[in-house]
Amino acid sequence: MSHKVCFLIGNRVYISDGMRSALGLGVENMYAYTYIFYQKMPAKTPYLEENLYWIRDLEGEVYAVTETMDEETKKFNLQDWELAEASIEDVVERIRECDLVVGYGLPPQIIQTPPQCA
Repeated sequence: MSHKVCFLIGNRVYISDGMRSALGLGVENMYAYTYIFYQKMPAKTPYLEENLYWIRDLEGEVYAVTETMDEETKKFNLQDWELAEASIEDVVERIRECDLVVGYGLPPQIIQTPPQCA
């Protein structure tokens, strides 16, 4: 039996790691769906592009939840990265189908770290 796993990513710092985790689950014969909220994808690199293609080859997908994005971010994610588009309702429907739901990474920081902590 193949499990379905849903990754929810709301912090740009964790996008590439989340995609790599989704790819790893796909290799382990699981279905992995990654949802990007609010954030612009990192700059394109051959490594990240290859990860995206592999995820799709293994019957997974990376989605941009466009309702949470400004127009510039939405355009970059959909046109430059060619991510699949998803609404909040799509995310909820997928979560109901999945065996595991992973809130991947920490939420974005609202307050910047003081310089003495750097």
